[in-house]
Amino acid sequence: MTHDHDLVLRPTAAQTEAALNPPAGRNGGDLVVETLTGLGATTVFGLPGQHALGMFDALRRSTLQYVGLRVENNAGFAADAYGRITGEAAPLLLSTGPGALMSLAALQEAAAASAPVLAIGSQIPVAGLGGGRHGYLHELRDQQASFRDVVKSVHTVRTQSQIPSAIAAAWESALTAPHGPVWVEIPQDVLLAETTLPVVTAMDATPEDVVPRPELTAVAAHLLANAERPAIIAGGGVVRSDASGKLLALAERIDAPVVTTFGGKGAFPWEHPLSLQSWLEDRHTTDFLEDADVLLVVGSGLGELSSNYHTFAPRGRVIQIEADAGKLESNHPALGIHADARLALQALLETVGERTDPAAPERVSAVLGKVRERIAAQDLGLEQRIVAAVREALPDRAPSFWDMTILAYWAWSAFDARHPNTMHSAQGAGGLGYGFPAALGAAAADPSQPVLAVSGDGGAMYSIAELATAKQYGLDVTWLIVDDGGYGILREYMTGAFGEATATELTRPDFVALSESFGVPATLTTPETLTADLSKALATPGPSVVVLPALLRMFEPTHL
Repeated sequence: MTHDHDLVLRPTAAQTEAALNPPAGRNGGDLVVETLTGLGATTVFGLPGQHALGMFDALRRSTLQYVGLRVENNAGFAADAYGRITGEAAPLLLSTGPGALMSLAALQEAAAASAPVLAIGSQIPVAGLGGGRHGYLHELRDQQASFRDVVKSVHTVRTQSQIPSAIAAAWESALTAPHGPVWVEIPQDVLLAETTLPVVTAMDATPEDVVPRPELTAVAAHLLANAERPAIIAGGGVVRSDASGKLLALAERIDAPVVTTFGGKGAFPWEHPLSLQSWLEDRHTTDFLEDADVLLVVGSGLGELSSNYHTFAPRGRVIQIEADAGKLESNHPALGIHADARLALQALLETVGERTDPAAPERVSAVLGKVRERIAAQDLGLEQRIVAAVREALPDRAPSFWDMTILAYWAWSAFDARHPNTMHSAQGAGGLGYGFPAALGAAAADPSQPVLAVSGDGGAMYSIAELATAKQYGLDVTWLIVDDGGYGILREYMTGAFGEATATELTRPDFVALSESFGVPATLTTPETLTADLSKALATPGPSVVVLPALLRMFEPTHL
């Protein structure tokens, strides 16, 4: 009896002939790019270095599109965004030692935000592995140890025959829910040596689904259907698993109000009668969620920002759906369901009974009214006008990438991300410099939409070199730089805590002149002309910069 897998595994005569007579002139780097191509990759990010030249030489013999950034950390942010936008693993090619270590902050953000990044770094020659101090250029005692606490998995290659399997295993790891960054390292001599191995063909590294246990979803469905005051917190897992439609169906089935976390922006329609929007740093929202007798948390670990800085103390029963087992019940006791958000919401939809609550929209409206009253009492009209101006200028489906800056902190709570997976920020790990290079990665992923990046002047200085990247590749990114002369949010924090700010004031360049020196058109705007200037820049193909001198303030916190 012949089984299907026997047919799949048996090579044809043509495949056998090709395997026995591989083309000449290939090296270990070719095995890397052939494996990536066989796994379905189309675009790679990176920055060349001496030990990694075998990989970069092989790129010219491949069909892969290469996007080279000027700093490894920025290349990591670009790969992070590519992974978020496409849901595919984004290859990131790096060199040994300093080059590799420069990517760590970006990989920490990818880990915190569950972005699938496949980082492939070179290593010193095989003879130097194992901690011996041979004095190789870029040598570290244990390079992979620097990555182990940051990435999901680490894979070390010692021979050419291990390359396809190691990269395939890393690819599967990156795309297993929760998504995340992974690290592969390959010695310089393995990459450079000529290879007689056959060309790598299509590979299957499909991750296993993280499926909910049916007895747990049965209990959850019962609790939700019989709740008096159910509520839902929707996190980034809803967006990453493309489950916003199922979330909407469930919320409407049981008349449950929904608040989205900052990582879950766009997971639920902003103007829906059941939408509490994203005002998580507000005591009125916190009180409402604490009052729920059944609280469904989907795709969130209820970390610091999602719990109003850990002041949130639910009084009712909590149901937590989370693909990262380490986050289950890490902050609050719950009925923990380890599962992909989409699969768990589908299971709930198949079992939960209908529940009607005509008063739910009124309760939601009352909370939002209290939030508006609180903000209105703080003389923050400028900030709200600028948020509204950006929203008006940005096309509904155009993605935006926000650095750690006061305008982004406002956007977390107040910006209407009109579609899922369109608003992204560095709030996972909280590092500076994310916005612009991430936007470049998104533009490479989907050239059909303009992309917006938002930075402060301090964060912008981390990424200025990438104006050259934007120009070189003609990437359609508009970069809004809000220039307040320093690290604005840190200035506020220090003044509030100590009465005076230290080390927050910055000398900065003329951003308009600097951008134009790269051949990137730039505009100096005002709060009154921001919508028009931003709209024009977004409608013009290619990179552009809009500079807004403005001193913004944050709304008062409610967690202190």
